[in-house]
Amino acid sequence: MALTDSPLARIVDKIPLGDLGTSSGMGVKRLARAAIVGFALTLIVGVSFLVQPLNVGNAPLSAQAAIIDSDFPLRPALLAASRSDSELEEKATQPIRRTLTVEPGDTLAELVTGAGVANQEAHAAIQVLRKHYNPRDLRAGQAVTVTFSPDKDGLGIGPFHGLELEPDATREVAVARKPEGGFAAQETKRVLTREMVRADGLIETSLSEAAAQAGISANVLSAMVRALSFDVDFQRDIQPGDGFAVLFERQLDERGRVARDGELAVVSLTLSGKPLVLYRHTTADGETDFFNLKGESVKKALLRTPVDGAKLTSRFGKRRHPILGFDRLHKGIDFGLPIGAPVQAAGDGTIEFAGKSGAYGNYVRIRHSGTYSTAYAHLNGFAGGTKVGRKVRQGQVIGYVGTTGMSTGPHLHYEVLVSNKQVNPLSIKMPSGRKLEGRELARFDQTRKTADLLYAKAPAIERLAKAD
Repeated sequence: MALTDSPLARIVDKIPLGDLGTSSGMGVKRLARAAIVGFALTLIVGVSFLVQPLNVGNAPLSAQAAIIDSDFPLRPALLAASRSDSELEEKATQPIRRTLTVEPGDTLAELVTGAGVANQEAHAAIQVLRKHYNPRDLRAGQAVTVTFSPDKDGLGIGPFHGLELEPDATREVAVARKPEGGFAAQETKRVLTREMVRADGLIETSLSEAAAQAGISANVLSAMVRALSFDVDFQRDIQPGDGFAVLFERQLDERGRVARDGELAVVSLTLSGKPLVLYRHTTADGETDFFNLKGESVKKALLRTPVDGAKLTSRFGKRRHPILGFDRLHKGIDFGLPIGAPVQAAGDGTIEFAGKSGAYGNYVRIRHSGTYSTAYAHLNGFAGGTKVGRKVRQGQVIGYVGTTGMSTGPHLHYEVLVSNKQVNPLSIKMPSGRKLEGRELARFDQTRKTADLLYAKAPAIERLAKAD
């Protein structure tokens, strides 16, 4: 039966139309019939939903719900609004975090109060922190996170909540406000995993720039320079196109982030096509050093360069004095570095002098044997323990680059003395170190083979993007 012939349609035909004209009356009837058709269709569809569930094949209930929601666009909008309200409520209970980077000279109290914390509360939180961390150990570049509770509306900053920092790669210290008042500190130990990684590159201007471009950290670069410095003059030997490769340990936290770099295992430097390969090896008697392919220790009696990554600015020999204005013998070599750069002892020995010495300014002299001595001038200051009579080890920091005495700018003046007479540090032949033999040489060969296998399997670290 057609909907237009239904009983409802016949009822419409009997509706009195009063004074309406024929054409008007017929129009009203047509509208009424159309309304009946629409109502009937709606009624049939509604009943079909009640009698027979929506068929979506084998889709799970969640999929059916998604299909139903897509037919009713208002429902997803309402659900989204509900989720947004829930997220806002959750966000309103989360602490607001401000992470600050320590600049040279900053104190923890200044950082915390500078973030908007009252002096009294900052002092109370730092006092609790002292149980796990000495605020005096704060270092430039370190991150400190200050946390606040949200305000009552959850839209702004409320009361001071606490602070967080990482003293080192293996632990995190957090201070938080207690519900009953005051603050409590907690230290969390981190479990680090170790892996061996490799890096390599070509040198365009300097080893330090090429290493940084390869993604090598300052710590690994420093280890590379120390191992190579006995045999390499970084100012004269390295040419554009020379290459390097390293294998070293990297430590990762539980999230897979780099926590710190560990020991350097292998360093290779190719100079004008000639490779110099050095392996880190610990002997049976406990001595750890770098050895070349022949099992010869790279360690010499003295370092050629007692500073890392320095540029040679003045050589040994006659020159016009930059201040006095006349020619005289320059009895050492100069390295240009910023004020505060660490200066290392060139070799094991005993400090003969540490103090002010005329045109040298702050000056240190070390006796290494009955024959050799080294001197370091124009220092900004001395490292702790740098006193006359103290013994020092090769590579130990004894002072910091400065411009004291008769100096035109920050630099290190370095001298090597043989029988108390200054000689050219770049041309003197240094006494060689240990040479492995017999069983120890066989042990070293095994170390070398293992390192070569590790290098072949190790993942390469991510290189830095090169600037245009």
